[in-house]
Order: sequence, then C-alpha cells, then structure tokens
Amino acid sequence: MRKFITGSMFVLGVASLPVSLSTGQARPTPTPDYRKDPRFETLRKFFHQGECPAEHYSAAFLEAADVYGLDWRLLPSLAFIESTGGKAARYNNLFGWDEGRARFATAVAGIHAVGYSLSHLEIYRNKRLDGLLATYNPNADYGMRVKSVMRRIAAVRWGLGGGKSTCCVSTVD
Repeated sequence: MRKFITGSMFVLGVASLPVSLSTGQARPTPTPDYRKDPRFETLRKFFHQGECPAEHYSAAFLEAADVYGLDWRLLPSLAFIESTGGKAARYNNLFGWDEGRARFATAVAGIHAVGYSLSHLEIYRNKRLDGLLATYNPNADYGMRVKSVMRRIAAVRWGLGGGKSTCCVSTVD
C-alpha cells in the first residue's frame, strides 16, 4: 500500500513540477551562471575524477539545490551512490527514483524532479538530512554512505548561492 501511495505522490509532484516553461512564461529571476560559482568547479572536479557522466550536469545540480532549498551536495551524492554518477543510469534516472523505473525526458528534468520531490512531497518535506535519507532508502548504512560522499565532495557546506534554505541544510555529521 505504501508503495502505491509513494508512487502516486511522485506522479503528482512531477505533474506539477515547473521545469519546462512555455515561450509565454518567464522565470522570475535570471538563471545564475553557475560556472562562476566555486561550488561548480568543486562538483565538476569530483565527478570528473570518477569519470562520471554527471559532470555535465553540475550546474543543474546546483540550480536544483538552490531552487528547492537543499544542501548542494545532496543530489550529486545520491546520484553517485545510485548510479555511480550516471554510469549506470537508465531513462535519465540518475537517482534510482521509483526503484529505477522512473523515466525522465532528460537528466536535467530528473535532477529537478527529484529535487522538487525531496523538498515538497510530504514524506520528505521538513526533515533533517538523516530523516530524509532514511525515508529515501531505509537500508541501515545508506545514510552513512551518502553523507560520506557529501564529505568527499566538500568537507564543509558553502552558502546556498541565493536559494532558499528550508530543507536538509544541516551540516553532515
């Protein structure tokens, strides 16, 4: 039953995800140039060292973190654990979302869909990092593995680059 409810919530979250904009719509503020953000180079180098395809999405990871108020290392760490940074990703699903069955039009759409879900779905919303990770994957060592990757990306959390910081912003223990 929980699987059905979780899957249904995901569909609702993706359906309302404001990722693609029509020509008549405009973003309230221009998209920042993340290539000038020190987090961008840190993240790009991390993925580059592992020869991970996710290197090409470094700006998208940062944008999703800023837009959805997530720690900037969380989504890349999940992608690294779940698909080795995109090496084992199928259907543009870097995160193993919905047990790997979720299909996204692009990897960037997947990054935003998962970021949105972690920030807005009731089962994740307003949880600290440990609670969010336990909900994402209840395996006993999963949270430790993700936090280990977060520390490998950057030992300390830098500022969120202008995004709101409502979810998962505590430092990694």
